Amino acid sequence: MKNLNYTHVLLLGFLLLSVLTMKAQNYDESKVHEYTLPPLLETEQGEAIVNQKQWEDVRRPEILKLFEDNVYGQVPKDFDKINFNLINKDELALNGDATYKEVDIEVHRNNGKVNIRLYLFVPNNITKPAPTFLVINHRGVKTMDVTRENPDDFWPVEEVISSGYALAGFDVIDVAPDHKIDYTIEVLEKLYPEHMQMKNGMRALGAWGWGASRIIDYFETDQTVDATKVVVVGHSRGGKAALWCGAQDERVAIAISNESGNSGAKISRRNYGESVERITQHFPYWFSPTYSKYANREDELPIDQHMLIALNAPRGVYVAGAAEDDWADNKGQYLSLIEAQPLFRLYGFNLNLPNEMPKVGVQLIQKPMGFHIREGKHNMTLFDWQKFIEFADEVL
Repeated sequence: MKNLNYTHVLLLGFLLLSVLTMKAQNYDESKVHEYTLPPLLETEQGEAIVNQKQWEDVRRPEILKLFEDNVYGQVPKDFDKINFNLINKDELALNGDATYKEVDIEVHRNNGKVNIRLYLFVPNNITKPAPTFLVINHRGVKTMDVTRENPDDFWPVEEVISSGYALAGFDVIDVAPDHKIDYTIEVLEKLYPEHMQMKNGMRALGAWGWGASRIIDYFETDQTVDATKVVVVGHSRGGKAALWCGAQDERVAIAISNESGNSGAKISRRNYGESVERITQHFPYWFSPTYSKYANREDELPIDQHMLIALNAPRGVYVAGAAEDDWADNKGQYLSLIEAQPLFRLYGFNLNLPNEMPKVGVQLIQKPMGFHIREGKHNMTLFDWQKFIEFADEVL
């Protein structure tokens, strides 16, 4: 009985600590402290970056490595072979409007193999390869509902197809289950076990982006898909992975971050909403082990998330938020776009984003950047998708 009571006390203490930690997050704009962002266009030796070549040869590799070492870990590029196996095909899907394919993507390395199942709808009423939205899906296959028996606006395939785009997706469970222990059982254990011994080795977020890149490998072999016009989309944790994937894989034409918040689009140094401490406590397996040392020490980070946005230049970047999602810090996400502008201007884009965020429901597009906040809570909805499509129409 004493042991049982002691266990109850420990459990109650943990729950109380969790509640207090949640409440400790700041949601008062007046309490946001001043911060100084690390310079985007200045090398670690203090040299100013004044042209694209300097950025691409010197500063971009520096920033990429800083994110690898301190936040996300490396993303391996090597594997022994990759095979594509068509499992299912329906040329009259969606009442004849689309061709549906299921493709198994087998990746081999060091006698290990993983299999990523791709779900793909391609419009039938177009005469050239289709630009494609690729969703990093952490909500399970049922969310994509390829049967269309229980359609979900998280995956509005009819809307996407009628707009002239293909829609593709995969379940992150195929590469790294979204679980603090089981995340290792696919890509990390079977293909890249050495990364688990590395302080800057790949972890779950990197693995999800790695999976998206393997699907782009397949797109390059499918004549119905335009592999030069791939839009990688992620919601929440998937949005973090989409931005990191776009930073790593320059074949990504547009990276879309829907409510990615902390460690995604949001400025880390801004003490509003979710913090580095909170996210590394609850989801340490998403990140490099080094990242947790910056809990409550965000000002010591050698990078911040505006630099992740910049790594996607000169390609398209879209950031979306929700009015009731203070946890993700809409203003902090918008400020990353603001602070990344100088790099995009270096590529000749005439960006001049307003200092004030657009009103709820109003889309802002200044190519190759876009932003909106919609009504509602943390989710990805038909409204979001309509805005993604409008942005892609402008940028691709």
